[in-house]
Amino acid sequence: MKNKIRIIGGEWRSRQITFIDAPGLRPTPGRVRETLFNWLHYDIPGSRCLDLFAGSGALGFEAASRGASLVVQVEHNQEACRQLHENCVHLGANQIKVINSDVFRFLAGNSEPFSVVFLDPPFSKNLALQTCQWLEDKNWLTKTAKIYVETEADLVLNGLPDNWRQLKQKKAGEVGYQLFERTSVLSI
Repeated sequence: MKNKIRIIGGEWRSRQITFIDAPGLRPTPGRVRETLFNWLHYDIPGSRCLDLFAGSGALGFEAASRGASLVVQVEHNQEACRQLHENCVHLGANQIKVINSDVFRFLAGNSEPFSVVFLDPPFSKNLALQTCQWLEDKNWLTKTAKIYVETEADLVLNGLPDNWRQLKQKKAGEVGYQLFERTSVLSI
């Protein structure tokens, strides 16, 4: 069974992408995406975006639609990756690169700094904090990168990198979402 979600803004506004039914795969709700991209309005055009735990690809497609120059979507589920590829073909999204990999295997590889990162791991797996630390420790972020983190509404993220400053935070139903900015490189 395939589900559909509508892109909210940009070049592909009102176009639909499809995604599979899979355990833990839940697209970011429309009102949350709208708020997020209002927050990132000036950061997306021309940016390099990394969409970790891409799932439906809603965040990455939204960023590409709004002018990101590159979006790398990393997803472990092969079937979900096939669907992401199909959506890229359907939209003519040449600026999106889909990578079928475990997120930590990907982050252990050669780093390329990104200016915007979307992090929406499966709930109840305790992956958000470790992923945030790897992004910082393994040099995946530009000097002033923006990092979006979506988790269970009641999850508290203690232990984030010291040089991350929270810019925004909201809750919508079962979802808690935050936007951070990397402020400087940690001294060793």
